[in-house]
Amino acid sequence: MVSKCANPNCSTPFHYFREGKIFQVEIDGSGETRPTGPQLVSSSRKTPRLENFWLCGRCSNTMTLALERGKGVSAVPRRQNVREEAAS
Repeated sequence: MVSKCANPNCSTPFHYFREGKIFQVEIDGSGETRPTGPQLVSSSRKTPRLENFWLCGRCSNTMTLALERGKGVSAVPRRQNVREEAAS
C-alpha cells in the first residue's frame, strides 16, 4: 500500500489520487524487477507481484521513477522535453 511519496527526500503523505502520479511495477518472487515484454514460460518462475509507487504532485513535476536491476525503484530527475533542450 502506498503511504507517502516515493521520493526519499519528500515526506508528503498519500491521501488522494487527484494529484501526483502512480507507478505500477511487477516484482518477481526474488524481489527483482521483471523485464517487460514476452517471457519464456518456465516452471521455475516465481509468482510475480505488483507494487505501486506514488510521486506527489510537486515531485512528479521534476522527477520520475527508474528501475535498476539489483537496486529496485528509485526517484530520479526527469529529462527535459527534447524541444525544451533544443531551446536552451
